[in-house]
Amino acid sequence: MRTPSIRISLILAAAAIVGAALLSPLAKSQMQASPSYIPIGVSSAGNISTVWFHEPYSRQALACQTVVTAAGLSSIQCVSTKLP
Repeated sequence: MRTPSIRISLILAAAAIVGAALLSPLAKSQMQASPSYIPIGVSSAGNISTVWFHEPYSRQALACQTVVTAAGLSSIQCVSTKLP
């Protein structure tokens, strides 16, 4: 006697999965998560280089500079701030 109720449950679960799969491409985020930084300047002196970026939507400025050690280039350090 439990067989029809199990079948109905399986059919409803399958229908829910198919419905979710069909509707999921329509679900979109309302915010753009990836910033679009625009390069605005570059400078270098010796073996140290600096580059500045601007992200117009959030009014952020980003400056990145190479960090050089005796062994060579070790990393890049970046600092970000909000513009007035």
